[in-house]
Amino acid sequence: MEKLVSELRQIVPFKDTTDIGDIVLIASKEPQMLIYALVTDISRDTTRKAEWWNIALTFLSVPPQKITWTLRTAQMTGMEVFTMGGEERFVKAVDFAPSASKPPQDRQAIQEKSKKKDSFLKRVK
Repeated sequence: MEKLVSELRQIVPFKDTTDIGDIVLIASKEPQMLIYALVTDISRDTTRKAEWWNIALTFLSVPPQKITWTLRTAQMTGMEVFTMGGEERFVKAVDFAPSASKPPQDRQAIQEKSKKKDSFLKRVK
């Protein structure tokens, strides 16, 4: 599982936190699966002394499946691999935000590009 997680970290842009509305990637060894899920709710599990959270997830499958897992912060943010029923699992939020490394194009550069294209459409006034 550690090898799979390290490969995923290289190809998937992950977030450091997990919030309501995030899409998380769930990896499981048995049954072997990679699946996306939507975080629909996060609430404190008051029945436990330590910091545990009830994470409501909707698997993005057909049909969508709703589940609730009780996880610690380190487990729901991908800081540690955990087990459920003796099988290893990994959960971490995916960062779908546009990359900030791309420089924005200025208006003049966009206009120059549009002038270079020959269009069959003509502007009628």
